[in-house]
Amino acid sequence: MLFLILSVICSVTVGVIFKIARKYQVSATQIVAYNYVFALALCYLFFSLDLKVLDASSPWGVFISLGILLPVVFLFLANSIKHMGIVKTDVAQRLSLIISILGAWLFFGEQFSGLKLTALLFGFPAIILILDKPTENKENKWIYPTLVLLGFGVIDLLFKQIALTSTLPFTTSLFVLFSIALVIMILFIAYEILFRKAKMDFKSIIFGGLVGIFNFGNILFYLKAHQAFAQNPSTVFAGMNMGVIMIGSLVGIFIFKEKVTKLNITGLLLALIAVIFIVISQLK
Repeated sequence: MLFLILSVICSVTVGVIFKIARKYQVSATQIVAYNYVFALALCYLFFSLDLKVLDASSPWGVFISLGILLPVVFLFLANSIKHMGIVKTDVAQRLSLIISILGAWLFFGEQFSGLKLTALLFGFPAIILILDKPTENKENKWIYPTLVLLGFGVIDLLFKQIALTSTLPFTTSLFVLFSIALVIMILFIAYEILFRKAKMDFKSIIFGGLVGIFNFGNILFYLKAHQAFAQNPSTVFAGMNMGVIMIGSLVGIFIFKEKVTKLNITGLLLALIAVIFIVISQLK
């Protein structure tokens, strides 16, 4: 469970950094690009990379899919926030748990225990209640949150597939993923500079570096958690989503002084109960 907890903490920290960066009007595209630069540097410095193990039998289809999806889904996220608001976008992102859980059952043959099913019964309404806040945005462009929901669900399943590739070091997999994602983001930035007359911002390097450090930790510990729970992928899927919601909400309440309703508090309690059931199911 330690890897899962560390992954949750890193994920919430990334969100906090982006929240602070918005106040300085820093380009999100540039932050994401520099994030991959720093993540690649961390891979190179802290791990003994052996790229020679990569060959034709490596899961290149999964690598390329994830390398493209990671930055592209983030752009869908940005558009969803712009057109539908951050609340509906958060709901869509966390409800991607549905895709992940169904995938664990359909593609990985996982059988659900009574405790795990009970956790999910508490978890799904918890997600909705925690993120239930009124929004003034009346514009209905549901294509963006729909793409966010589907995108994050597919990303979860692809990470599980990589974690099951025991013949390939996960550090090598991370390096390949970050490299592909960086190439994609360079193309996006080139487009913005050439056609939208965007300018490079020094502050994006600082925020990008911070995001890169914690994003690296998030994905690293997430893959380690999947390896530790190889026979129970839904434990990682559910624990990660509910843990991020619970800790993220507490950070918003006590650090950023965000207002919460009684429904939000009820959702936090349900999420806590769900996480407890997940832990008990794993211990058994």
